[in-house]
Amino acid sequence: MEKPKYYITTAIAYTSGKPHIGNTYEVVLADAIARYRRSQGYDVFFQTGTDEHGQKIEIKAQEAGVSPKEFVDHVAGEIKSIWDLMNTSYDKFIRTTDEDHERQIQKVFKKLYEQGDIYKGYYEGMYCTPCESFFTESQLVDGKCPDCGREVQPAREEAYFFRMSKYADRLIEHINTHPEFIQPVSRKNEMMNNFLLPGLQDLCVSRTSFKWGIPVDFDPKHVVYVWLDALTNYITGIGYDCGGESTEQFQKYWPADLHLIGKDIIRFHTIYWPIFLMALDLPLPKQVFGHPWLLQGDGKMSKSKGNVLYADTLVDFFGVDAVRYFVLHEMPFDNDGVISWELMVERINSDLANTLGNLVNRTISMTNKYFGGSVEDRGAAEDVDADLKAAAERMPQLVEQKMEELRVADAITEIFALFKRCNKYIDETMPWALAKDEAKKERLETVLYNLIESIRKGAAQLEPFMPETSEKILAQLGDGKVAEKPEILFARLDLKEVLAKVEELYAQGGDAPESEADDNVIDIEAKPEITFEEFGKMQFQVGEILECEAVSKSKKLLCSKVRVGSQVKQIVSGIKAHYTPEEMVGKKVMVLVNLKPAKLAGVLSEGMLLCAEDAEGNLALVTPEKDMPAGAEIC
Repeated sequence: MEKPKYYITTAIAYTSGKPHIGNTYEVVLADAIARYRRSQGYDVFFQTGTDEHGQKIEIKAQEAGVSPKEFVDHVAGEIKSIWDLMNTSYDKFIRTTDEDHERQIQKVFKKLYEQGDIYKGYYEGMYCTPCESFFTESQLVDGKCPDCGREVQPAREEAYFFRMSKYADRLIEHINTHPEFIQPVSRKNEMMNNFLLPGLQDLCVSRTSFKWGIPVDFDPKHVVYVWLDALTNYITGIGYDCGGESTEQFQKYWPADLHLIGKDIIRFHTIYWPIFLMALDLPLPKQVFGHPWLLQGDGKMSKSKGNVLYADTLVDFFGVDAVRYFVLHEMPFDNDGVISWELMVERINSDLANTLGNLVNRTISMTNKYFGGSVEDRGAAEDVDADLKAAAERMPQLVEQKMEELRVADAITEIFALFKRCNKYIDETMPWALAKDEAKKERLETVLYNLIESIRKGAAQLEPFMPETSEKILAQLGDGKVAEKPEILFARLDLKEVLAKVEELYAQGGDAPESEADDNVIDIEAKPEITFEEFGKMQFQVGEILECEAVSKSKKLLCSKVRVGSQVKQIVSGIKAHYTPEEMVGKKVMVLVNLKPAKLAGVLSEGMLLCAEDAEGNLALVTPEKDMPAGAEIC
């Protein structure tokens, strides 16, 4: 019987520099999904790779004094080595400088031009070099790029354009009839409300102001613009040919089952890419998942901010599987996650060294001490055994349910819930006490057998997420006899020692940033002192955001309906650049309730949502540390 196929891709990494741990998270996430699907019996094809063309690359190569090809060869090699370091099981690493890819892009461009989907014109607008994107004035946020927040420059050049509006209605219908197509749902709402429904503008798909790109073969002063080039890797990498000579591999694996990408490029993958495919008369991918960001401290990682963590540095400190565990387990489904040296040490000590490592160690040690390393089920059961066995039997189904929903962190939590239940079982049965009574020897052997089999089931399920650790545990448990001496899986770490090594590495010019414990602070100008009586006039309460929408007459404002106790207040906030309306709904926030009502952009506002602001102007809503009821007083 032929295996069902599963084709999964990551976004291809841009070769402008070494990828940080936030970039690396994506390929580890994709690897976990691919490994899990293989364990289910799927014929998996997992593709990743590098995006290597564009003006930014051309500029960086000039600055480095090398050719663009030499520059991307070096960076692509560095990216591939990090993907390999993280034990990712990709089947294909595509580069957009591969000859077969470049040849197909030229054929695709010509085909789309000849059928009237691409036409020549002029582009005049505001251009963001880092994003390689044109924007109209209305699309800018505070006069800056709406995607990355950097400065834009006016530009005009001859270009070819793709007629996006020709396929817009068809794409809207597809999204409406395929609710699983864009995940999480908040990303779908953002694409529909902010881009598709207001109307699509034609897309610039060629450039003449730089040369590092795939030439348009029938008009060679033009190079193919980055998104038509980059996105098409998902089909060229498996043998697509727009002349009708596609390979059997393409026929087998397309459409993709999952495009796994960062939330910042969701628009390109759920609007541009589906429309390109429609124009090529190809089926659309089954699902696009826009995962959240992994943040360092309080912001998105960037070299300009000096807050970058790299996978190889973390692996040197903690090991591959510890880093895999952290990035997979600490990333929420649809909210950004946070990584820091302190959090890494905390999770390794609590989850890996204690919950898992100590469990395996003492189970094997007791099996060797009391039974020479080999135990059987002696049938000396007690009521407490049933709960452990039920947890072990139930766990794989719970993991499967979470993985079907792409809730990878929750799947890992289910596995560790079993390990925690095993630890509790040890406390309940007290094997060391049973060992003191010869009459309870069969009970002791049954207890250790139950532990070994439960750990075995957990370790087997752990393979997609921590493959080396899974292999080590299963090897130590053996087939009939455990290892004579248990291997320490994860040693406990001393936070002060780790931070001292981090500081030493940074002082030597390594990749590690300084610890945020001391330096992640901001000083602001002091305001005049107030009395306690003056402070007491301000009423702060916890509010729950029920609804939120953009204020139509403003580029900055969101209007929220906020429940505070039994009241619902309408509050307008200048945070549109930092939150989408969908992200706001459901949040618990800090509200200044008794602020005098005022109209902003013609909309009544009956209070204020409190936010924190960093040195770059990034905002974060102030939320309660623990779940508190709407209306709770903040004092």
